[in-house]
Amino acid sequence: LTMATLLRLPTLPLTATVARSAQRPGSRTLAHSPVRPSRAAGPGRSVVAAALAPNLPTNSDYGQPSSSDAPPSAPIRRKVSARDFRHPLDQQNTQLLQAIPGLSNLTKALVTPLAEQMLILEQLSTSILVGPKQLPHIHQLVLDAAEVLDIPPPSLYIRQSSQPNAYTLAISGREPVVVVHTALIELMTEAELQAVLAHEMGHLKCDHGVWLTVANLLTLGVEISPFTPSFLVGNLQDNLMRWVRAAELSCDRAALLVAGDPKVVVSVLMKLSGGCPKLAGQLNVDAFLDQARGYDEASNSPLGWYLRNAQTRQLTHPLPVARAREIDEWSRSAEFLALGVTPAPTPSGITDGLSGIEV
Repeated sequence: LTMATLLRLPTLPLTATVARSAQRPGSRTLAHSPVRPSRAAGPGRSVVAAALAPNLPTNSDYGQPSSSDAPPSAPIRRKVSARDFRHPLDQQNTQLLQAIPGLSNLTKALVTPLAEQMLILEQLSTSILVGPKQLPHIHQLVLDAAEVLDIPPPSLYIRQSSQPNAYTLAISGREPVVVVHTALIELMTEAELQAVLAHEMGHLKCDHGVWLTVANLLTLGVEISPFTPSFLVGNLQDNLMRWVRAAELSCDRAALLVAGDPKVVVSVLMKLSGGCPKLAGQLNVDAFLDQARGYDEASNSPLGWYLRNAQTRQLTHPLPVARAREIDEWSRSAEFLALGVTPAPTPSGITDGLSGIEV
């Protein structure tokens, strides 16, 4: 790849609206087995080309979907494509890299079998492997989510940790692994835990482990080139992080496809922001969404944008309030409603815990 090739990549700001994405050619409705209702009562710019563009407030928002009061028509009835829920920036940058022949296979080959085996042995030796005979009810959550997203179910490991977290390990195209910390299980309801699992599976569905690795390698190559202007390096890093954050928004949408109710996904984000098992039953999703709108209003000024941009530019994940607002609005967008998902009614307060699990 030459610098000239990279600089021809088109741009799309992260602020591109989901409504625009809904109007793009080739947008399709879904058909798959119906989304299982929640079982708990609770809730572009390319990496390189954008570096040459003016420093616009692309981090001030993460998409403003068009809304509709029309009710959804039917559950998902056919296989889900990653295109059906990718964030516009994630979609465009992925397509640009997919157009380069052999790039995916080359990237997978760069990670040696030794490194992959080390990661697998690490999980087998220090975590609990969930399966039909080990926490089968959680295993069923994995199977159901994988069916909705139309991917092979990954291996799920539960790891002892006081930090509520979950992450995905997908290397060299072999069996992917999802790891969930015990603190997260203690914090979430069953429906919320499944939404977390679906978010991680969204990374697998979108091949983020491959394409974001490619983007990192290309960015690194440009950065170490003696012909790269110094001002370009920082912009390359900023735009790569925008893509990383957009990928997280894509996976929040995958979580919504499985959960069927945006309040379940928003509740996950709310609990990760400031929840604890003692307060879980007292938290209110609607109040958290009001807080998200208040954040937008507070940063809706030149100074507010500057401070917000400084706050977010190096983050790997969008701010929780931005993610909550974005998924709430996307759930009412024409694009989402065209998918035919019927959200399960969910009260704003959550009182049900994850029954049968004590960790």
